[in-house]
Amino acid sequence: MKALILAGGSGTRLWPLSRKNFPKQFLKLDGTLSLLQQTAQRLRGVVSPEEIIVLTNNDYKFHVMADLMPMFGNAQRNTQHSSLDTVFHMILEPVGRNTAPAIALGARYCMEKLGCGRDEVIFVSPSDHIIKPIDTFSKYLKQAERIAKDGYIVTFGIRPTRPETGYGYIKTSKPVSLQAGQRDCLKVERFTEKPDAATAARYVSEGSYYWNSGMFAFSIGTIMDALEKYEPRISGMLEKGFEGMLSDFVQMPDISVDYAVMEKSDSVVTIPMDIYWNDIGSWDSLFDVLEKDERANAKSGDVIAIDTKESMIISDKRLIATIGLEDCLIVETGDAVLIARRGHSQKVKDLIQKLRKDNRKEVSEHLTTYRPWGSYTILEEAERYKIKRIVVNPGEQLSLQKHHHRSEHWVVVKGAAKVTIDGKEILIHENESAYVPKSTLHKLQNPGKVPLEIIEVQNGEYVGEDDIVRVDDVYGRHEE
Repeated sequence: MKALILAGGSGTRLWPLSRKNFPKQFLKLDGTLSLLQQTAQRLRGVVSPEEIIVLTNNDYKFHVMADLMPMFGNAQRNTQHSSLDTVFHMILEPVGRNTAPAIALGARYCMEKLGCGRDEVIFVSPSDHIIKPIDTFSKYLKQAERIAKDGYIVTFGIRPTRPETGYGYIKTSKPVSLQAGQRDCLKVERFTEKPDAATAARYVSEGSYYWNSGMFAFSIGTIMDALEKYEPRISGMLEKGFEGMLSDFVQMPDISVDYAVMEKSDSVVTIPMDIYWNDIGSWDSLFDVLEKDERANAKSGDVIAIDTKESMIISDKRLIATIGLEDCLIVETGDAVLIARRGHSQKVKDLIQKLRKDNRKEVSEHLTTYRPWGSYTILEEAERYKIKRIVVNPGEQLSLQKHHHRSEHWVVVKGAAKVTIDGKEILIHENESAYVPKSTLHKLQNPGKVPLEIIEVQNGEYVGEDDIVRVDDVYGRHEE
């Protein structure tokens, strides 16, 4: 069995922590592992790292690498269009086209690049869910593999614990028995969209409805036959082969696998799962997961809560002090604060639409931006200048580049920097500096064994991040 992890989503429902440039799957909500890392960890009980395929895009490629390489280590070259070596496989979507085209691309990759036949089972999983316990999940996954080999499309239904309006539902009917005397799964009668509160309450009381977890299992032959029957626009693209699909991926229809196949096929079954599952689709969902204090508050960071109960308070940079609050959500980052009443966090999507309409950069960017070589944090910015803290990981380097509209002044605060300016190399240490004039080729490297930290002061008529002319880059990027 192969596992296809979908990690290209750019959802912002956990704004201001989750943003387009650093979405939910890379957040470490438990303080140790990102949601993507947790997803990969769950799968290791059933598949080997070599059987994991991560589907993402160029924007998130190095986030995926940073998360999974420490877990899996290096091995043969399996990363599409990359000089970096990984033991897992990674597919880079040229453009986002929803889950049906993504799954088709993953299936074609398995056949062409991994030598899989039509009977190979693929398990498809989002990269940003919380599921526990892992050993119980592994048992369900092995059960799904067996059922999928019999030609079924397997979905995973979660027994609802409350009338939830934020999830889709699966309506089931008669049991399907593949072994004598054993109920393996349930026949799926239909899929339903997110209901209103009254309808959700009815679904829960009837007992035949399950939350749709968004996970699937099927053989390659089964899904390809289904796409040929129900979505020929995608099936026709499969005939072009993997490289042809990549080249023409923009022509793919933007459609989910639910609409393309699941709602039309009569071969769909569901495995009812008695486990904890949470798609962390809102701040209210996250509140349910976090540990609470004696007053049922979920707190993280520098927080003082007086006469406050049943609230979530997350501090990133500053002290947050509350008095007399109840049922509130407060999330602070370096450049934004969200304050909401619990139960209203689904309306964050309305806030995001407003931010986009106003062209606010906060919808996409954090003050800290992660790069394959490390990260930079904007400390201050105004007309004609910007101040950054730059961290370069050991052995890494920025591209050889120049800027038309700004000069840069670097001061080392930790480590040692190898600096190339106009073809001349120098080594600068703590409390030493270097100056880069406008339109001068330069490069910054960390030759040491500890992270290099520098303060960069930019000055000029334009200090935007797109004022970069890259001449050479070891990571194969064209834009910073």
